[in-house]
Amino acid sequence: MPQSVYFLVLPGVMALDLTGPAETLQLAGGHFALHYIGPQPQVRCSTGMTLADIAPLPEHLPDNSLLVVPGVFDSRVWFDTGAAATARVWLRQQHYAIHSQRITLVCICSGTLLSAQAGLLDGVACTTHHDVLPRLKAAAPAAIVKDNRVFVEDRGIWTSAGITAGIDLALHLINRLCGSRQALTVAREMVVWFRRSGDDPQLSPWLRYRNHLHPAIHRAQDAMIAHPEHDWSLTALAERAHVSERHLTRLFRQHLGISVREYHEQLRLVIARQRQQQGEAAEKAALAAGFSSARQLRRARQRWDDQLTR
Repeated sequence: MPQSVYFLVLPGVMALDLTGPAETLQLAGGHFALHYIGPQPQVRCSTGMTLADIAPLPEHLPDNSLLVVPGVFDSRVWFDTGAAATARVWLRQQHYAIHSQRITLVCICSGTLLSAQAGLLDGVACTTHHDVLPRLKAAAPAAIVKDNRVFVEDRGIWTSAGITAGIDLALHLINRLCGSRQALTVAREMVVWFRRSGDDPQLSPWLRYRNHLHPAIHRAQDAMIAHPEHDWSLTALAERAHVSERHLTRLFRQHLGISVREYHEQLRLVIARQRQQQGEAAEKAALAAGFSSARQLRRARQRWDDQLTR
């Protein structure tokens, strides 16, 4: 059964804050059912379009729903309206459902500010568009505001920098809720760059290196992602990619900036990290990820840590 997603639509809504995440989730193979709610049945958005057929604000949302709060193109103006005041009151009424994680709050751009004004972000790590950060800090002194972040998650509450960052966050949610393959499919369909969250560096190799359009590299990556624990040889991957070994090596360097081995190793590090986060010992996690031992796993981690600190 598709997971319900409710977009809180206000007058002055930033078009891409709304349509970016909505289109991304809509492309996720029927995993999500989208709904649009708000205090007014129709509104004018940032690009001058009129959005209609907006359903009234329900008293409660179904458990396991996503509540998406897009931003507006001028929060000083559009959050100082009767519709915004009504939305803040309604958001306060969802406080228990959000903080008990019965529903998931997803704020895009200045939507974070509206949620803060509704008292939802006290003690919560969050972010917003860089122009809105000072007002967010003033509106929610008890919030833990993160500067210069694409998106942040804290106890089931998601906030993002807005505009294109809403697409990044939607892709990340698809990855979390539907799996990396579905997220990769959507990202490729949309021809977008999936940016890494600072809180989730383990997602980087799965999606960070997919911002290219070369089919041979995609074929090799698909094979390694399907079975990262396999001892993939360059010969086997070149056969999957339908190119020569030399050409595949050159393509990875040219388009990804890393070698085939380095890409594969990063995938294995993700698997090992996830296994250890689930409570497995280092040796067992290492073997499950395709490393020969915990020692080899530690060496691989050290290599990448050393590169990040250079």
